[in-house]
Amino acid sequence: MRHVLLALLLSPVLLADAAAQPASATLTVTSPTITAGQPIPKIHTADGDNTSPALIWNGAPSSTRSYAVVCEDPDVLLPPTNPQPFVHWVIYNIPASAKGLPAAIPIDPAASMPADIVGATQGPSGFRRPIYRGPAPPPGKPHHYHFIVYALDVDGLPAGLTRAQLTEAMAGHVVGQGQLVATYERKPPTPGQ
Repeated sequence: MRHVLLALLLSPVLLADAAAQPASATLTVTSPTITAGQPIPKIHTADGDNTSPALIWNGAPSSTRSYAVVCEDPDVLLPPTNPQPFVHWVIYNIPASAKGLPAAIPIDPAASMPADIVGATQGPSGFRRPIYRGPAPPPGKPHHYHFIVYALDVDGLPAGLTRAQLTEAMAGHVVGQGQLVATYERKPPTPGQ
């Protein structure tokens, strides 16, 4: 009985705290070339051209000041000393006016970003370079690639952030989030080939 009474007394406090926390909006993330739950086209993989895919999003709240995008593969089995999941792409400081990312973001750090995302910055991926690097899983089973879009109430984050550093910088600033998850699989070689 004492626990029930205490819970009833505390419930208005808990509700007030929950109400004080802004709810994060759910973003819808799509792509003209990638379909959720389906294999990623070869052009966007290391077996193809390693071209970053175009992404489109909507549903961000008016408090959005910038976007960040991370592509990661949680299916990679890495040694415990390596960060999990494996990161294929980090791009942030995408202007709030952007409705997505165009395909083929430049891989040369000195190259200008496309006009609609001027100011965007790429951070180092798991390959230790600030570029998109497409799927290249070991043969045997499909891996799932999560293209996660974050709407942030901050902008002007410092250049060169890794996924871990970006996650830390975004803490308390994510006002919306969504993702597109697709797969890629390399088949084991056929015996005798």
